Amino acid sequence: MNSDFFEEVKRRKVYRVAAAYIIAAGGVIQLASATFPAWELPNWALRLVIALLLLGFPIALVLAWAYDITSQGVRATPTPAVPGSHRRRNIIMLVATGVIISAAAGFFLLPRVSAHKVDKSIAVLPFENFSDDKDNAYFGDGIQDDLLTNLAKIRDLKVISRTSVMSYRGKASNLREIGKALGVGTILEGSVRRIGNRVRVNVQLINAENDEHIWAEDYDRELTDVFAIQTDLAQKIASELQAKLSPGEKTQMQRKPTENGEAYLAFVQAHNLSCAVEDLGKLKQSEQLYERAIELDPNFALAIARYSQLQSWIVHTFERTPERREKAQSLAERALQLQPDLPEAHLARGYSYYWGDNNYDAALKEFEIAQTGLPNESEVYLALGAIQRRQGKWTESTANLEKAVSLNPKDIWALQNLAINYQMLRDFDKADKTIDRALALDPTAAGPLEVKSKLAILGKGDFGVAEKAFEALKSVPLTDDLKLKINGSRTEVFLLERKYQEGLQQAESLQDDQVAAFPGGLWAKYYYIGFARKALHDEPGAKAAFEKAKSAAEEWARRSPDSEDAHIQLAKVLAYLGEKDAALAEAQRATELRPASKDAFGGPEITEGVAQVHAILGDKDQSIEILQGLLSQPGAVTAQSLKINPVWDSLRSDPRFQALVQKYVDKS
Repeated sequence: MNSDFFEEVKRRKVYRVAAAYIIAAGGVIQLASATFPAWELPNWALRLVIALLLLGFPIALVLAWAYDITSQGVRATPTPAVPGSHRRRNIIMLVATGVIISAAAGFFLLPRVSAHKVDKSIAVLPFENFSDDKDNAYFGDGIQDDLLTNLAKIRDLKVISRTSVMSYRGKASNLREIGKALGVGTILEGSVRRIGNRVRVNVQLINAENDEHIWAEDYDRELTDVFAIQTDLAQKIASELQAKLSPGEKTQMQRKPTENGEAYLAFVQAHNLSCAVEDLGKLKQSEQLYERAIELDPNFALAIARYSQLQSWIVHTFERTPERREKAQSLAERALQLQPDLPEAHLARGYSYYWGDNNYDAALKEFEIAQTGLPNESEVYLALGAIQRRQGKWTESTANLEKAVSLNPKDIWALQNLAINYQMLRDFDKADKTIDRALALDPTAAGPLEVKSKLAILGKGDFGVAEKAFEALKSVPLTDDLKLKINGSRTEVFLLERKYQEGLQQAESLQDDQVAAFPGGLWAKYYYIGFARKALHDEPGAKAAFEKAKSAAEEWARRSPDSEDAHIQLAKVLAYLGEKDAALAEAQRATELRPASKDAFGGPEITEGVAQVHAILGDKDQSIEILQGLLSQPGAVTAQSLKINPVWDSLRSDPRFQALVQKYVDKS
């Protein structure tokens, strides 16, 4: 009976149709798998195509059974003289066979198949310098940096920031491992050779998953054509990764920042030096080179914008003077006048509002404009996160800082900022894990070690982590500036540990002329000396030190009249000297400059300083009331910090203070 069925299948050429259908369906599935991602169709669309092809298989078998293609056209297949029951049985067997084959294919195929999605992510490794003059390495960095900036403008891409790729310079690393570490599907590597005004650039795009070359390109151009190289590369990368390129993005890429080759070289050197954010000497060299670039091309809007941003950083970190603030503002406005749609110019104006004016709403608007033009720039998300936490938008801030880390996974600064967010939210577990990621990149990095130490002290009252960090840093080469900063931190920890003699010796070992180079450095030295001597019951010595701290703080406030730090530190010294009215006036001035109601990140630190002033003056009620408010909102004050810091010793016998500490110890 079965043999009759199979003979009939063969006679009606159903085998041939089935084979042709399977081959054709396989081709359709393969084509759809490759093209659907380019059209940005979802995977369910591919599954629908496959389901329709599977459904069509038994239908194709029935049609092949019933009809035949002849030279006269489609004709019904002649039916042999067999009983009707046999014909019905054969058709049922045919349909059942088709359904079973389709169901089996669907069972194995549908759960596994998905459109071949192109990974639209890239890391651009540092270009090798093949120039005879090895000092030209900065030129290769400039091409890499400009290419990254162009790619960062493409919203449809994920582009890893420069900081995270620089550690791979000159290393024969496994590209698959690099891709995995950076979370990208493709890697661009290349070399640069500059001879006079000629530039030769060789690049190759590599699939990071299988280490296969996707394409390679050579350019041999004049120095002034380097921008055309960068634009062409960015467009080819976008095309290869099937990333959509909007007309606005294309226009931004094709715009040359300058026609002056010398100005461009000065700009590249300036930008490289400006990355040394903690080295004031290099930052001042960067200033001179930006000045040179702008002098050579007064219309170089990008250089003007970056120069403005550098000024704002110096204001924020080193020299908060009216002159620098005004310069940062005027440079940003000048860049925007020259090029109103330049994202970097909006970023510069945002920083001027942020670091110069504490105008967070205006800064946020500028950063949001910059983000639309630089959707893949880690720096922009850092700026957004920094502003939002000051506005008390902790969820949005943390999300943007996490985005910054994803675009710059090997950037210690981004991880450090994210860890501080978690610390402020008193999520010490997440903070600790985040800062451990930074320390995995550099176990002796001073910044992350400081954060790690503070987390242990604030979260557990544990000084062991700090002790180990100070010991580890003894064997690490450090700049003079960093040595001074670490010595100051060492003094502070000694005092928190109540090792007053050691803290006194550490503070007195600091040279006045060296610490005076830092804002508040001279105040800190003599404040620590006064604090230690007072704890050691040396009242005359404490008073003399506090007098020197007062003079230093007054000079600091005179130079930077809108520095809330200067006013709150002056208030503490005045409180220890018994000048109550003056101390409260300075504390009030600091609060007006940075109220917690307008700055949820920096404001609580000033408020804590006000609570300390009241504690020093013996006003327990006011101090405890302030501390209650601080513990109920994000900030650096914790139950453990209240337990260990000697500055609160005057409150320890108060039952309200004891109950407050216990309440938040239990919560933690």
